[in-house]
Amino acid sequence: MHPMLKPALRRAWRGRNTVQFGVTPAHAVTLGPIDLATGSFLELLDGTRGLRLLREEARSLDLSERHVDVLVRRLAEAGLLDDPRGGGPEADALRDRTDALERQRPDLASLSVVHPEPGSGLRRLAARRAIRVQVRGAGRVGAVIAGVLSGAGVGRVEVLDGGRTEPWDIAPGGLPASAVGERRDSAARQLVRRSAVGRAPRAAETAGTPSGGEPGLALIVVAPRDGLSVYAPDPATSAPWISSGTPHLYAGVIEATGVVGPLVLPGGTGCAGCLALHRADRDPQWPRMLAQWRSGHRSAVPACDVSLATAVAGLAAAHALSFLDGELPSSTGSRWEAAMPLLDWRSERLAPHRDCSCGAAGHTEGELTSEAGAAHDTMAG
Repeated sequence: MHPMLKPALRRAWRGRNTVQFGVTPAHAVTLGPIDLATGSFLELLDGTRGLRLLREEARSLDLSERHVDVLVRRLAEAGLLDDPRGGGPEADALRDRTDALERQRPDLASLSVVHPEPGSGLRRLAARRAIRVQVRGAGRVGAVIAGVLSGAGVGRVEVLDGGRTEPWDIAPGGLPASAVGERRDSAARQLVRRSAVGRAPRAAETAGTPSGGEPGLALIVVAPRDGLSVYAPDPATSAPWISSGTPHLYAGVIEATGVVGPLVLPGGTGCAGCLALHRADRDPQWPRMLAQWRSGHRSAVPACDVSLATAVAGLAAAHALSFLDGELPSSTGSRWEAAMPLLDWRSERLAPHRDCSCGAAGHTEGELTSEAGAAHDTMAG
C-alpha cells in the first residue's frame, strides 16, 4: 500500500492539536490529538511512498515506527486514506488508459469520498465499464441521462425511442440542433458515443458473461417523452422487467412537475402496479381519468421546461450511478417530485401493495437491503 490522504477532502487545523478533513457535515472527519511533528508527517502521505519508506522518513521527525503504523491505521479506519495503486486488475487496466483516467479525475475524487476503503473509488470507476444500461426515451430528459451515464464511464448505454428528432427534443447536454430530422435512436446513439470515456470494452473483455457475450441489463431507466408514462406508469409495460428481475428507475417531467423514482427492485419494492393500486384506493375515479388521458389524442407539444428537465435528468443519473456502484439511493421504493416555481423537492414512499402480483408486499426492509445487494452483484458481475 502507498497511503495517500484523499485529495478531495480539504484539510484545516481546528485548533493547536486537532485536524479536520473535509468541509461538509456529510463527509467531515476530525482527528486528534495531532502534534506538529505528526502534522508535518501528514504531508508525506501523497501516494508516492510505501510504508517502509514512510517509517524511514518519520525518524527524521522523531516519530517511531509504531507511531506511524498506528496513525496510518487510524486514518484508514476513518476513511481518510486512499491507495493510488489499489483497486485490483480492472483498476490497473483503467490506470493504463491515461486519457480516460485524466478525464474522470473529478469522478474518482468524488467516489473516494463516498466509499471509504482505500482503492475502492477506482475499483468502482473501473467496474462501470462492464455495466450495461438501457434508457427508454430520447427526449429532453432521456437523452441527457444517457449522455451523463456514458460520460460517467458506463460502458454500454443503449437508448430506445421511435420517430424522428423534433426541434423541441433539443436540450443542452442532450440531442443537438443538428439532429433535428434524424431518427431519435440514431441521434441518441451518436450522443452516447460522443459522451463516452474512450471506447467501450469489447465483448471478449467482459468478465462474467457467457462466452464473452453481452452482459445482462443492470438497470433500465424509463424516461419517455410523455411524462404521464412516468407519473402514472402502465404496469403492463413493466411486467416483463418484474418477471426477469430487472431493476428500473422512472424519471420525467409532466406539466411543470419533475419526477425521479421510484427505483423498482422487482419483488423487493413497490412497482408500477403497486402505485396504480394505491392511487385507486385513495381516489376511486383515478382509473377512469387515467384511461381518458392515455387514450385521448394530443396534438400539443408536451410541457417540459428545459431547466427542470435538466435537473430531473441530472438527479436521475446520479441515483442510477449510485445504484450501479452498489448503493441503494433514496429513490429506492420512493419518488422524488418538485413542481415549479418553488422547486421544493419532496419524497414520497411507495409501499408495496398487498394485492399486487409483484410479491413485494411480503418483504421487510432488512430483506430488501440484503437481496438488493445480491441482485446488484449478479447484474453488475
